[in-house]
Amino acid sequence: MANLLSLKRRIKTAQNVSKTTKAMQMIAASKLKRAQNAALSARPYVDKLSSLSKNISEKVDLEDRIDYMKPKATGSKKLMLIIAPDKGLCGGLVTNLSRELLNFYKDNKNSNFITVGKKANGAVGLIGGEIEAAFDFGTTLPSYDKVYPVMSIIDDLYLSGKTSEVYIINSNFKSVFTQEPGIKKLLPVRFEVTKKKSFITTFEPNAQELLPGLIRHYLEMTIFQSFLEGYLSEQAARMLAMQNATNNARDIIEELKLVYNKSRQEKITNEILDIAGGVFTHA
Repeated sequence: MANLLSLKRRIKTAQNVSKTTKAMQMIAASKLKRAQNAALSARPYVDKLSSLSKNISEKVDLEDRIDYMKPKATGSKKLMLIIAPDKGLCGGLVTNLSRELLNFYKDNKNSNFITVGKKANGAVGLIGGEIEAAFDFGTTLPSYDKVYPVMSIIDDLYLSGKTSEVYIINSNFKSVFTQEPGIKKLLPVRFEVTKKKSFITTFEPNAQELLPGLIRHYLEMTIFQSFLEGYLSEQAARMLAMQNATNNARDIIEELKLVYNKSRQEKITNEILDIAGGVFTHA
């Protein structure tokens, strides 16, 4: 009897877990579509912005280029902006980000960090990194306003020469089944050299006046896109993880029910045999 009660409790627990993970799966799925539209639409915009910024920067003399494009003293510390979820239960997403961070830090010990997301904060804490500033990532689609405080700190550290290089580490969405951590260099701004001819020949106002605002917007959009990619990756990873958890819980429920029914049948059979044995004894 005690064994049957224990099995019933385990079945009930597994059913509750299944309901919870199913609800989390549905919430992540509902957020996924909007996040996907936002992140994927930002990609071509940032690419075009990069192309335009590169084209205009080529029209400006090196000595006249803005501070964002000028290298800083090599002895200064590097700055890493790491973007991760506030919550777990999203498969190997956080683990993969932490591994990428650790690999970077092994070769760049002279680095400080800006963390966005509680899991990012925890990952930096594990390697003993120095955190310049920490922000929550949130549980809703990131807004552009989230970029400003991060960019303000980057400005203070980079333009003052305290930081020589700035990098971003975040998860990049490949598909619902694949999210890959990646590192990209944010500062100093460097555009790939191509053999294509410039598509702009005249500017109004002149290139030197256009460049500062354009580069600034390019940097902000690059950070914002990283936020969107991170959020999209989180929802995809969580939806898949919770789907797997739900399926596993259901498998466990079925197995426990089989064991319960078998145990119950054995108990009933034994009781019948006991009754029959008692009847024959009295007879």
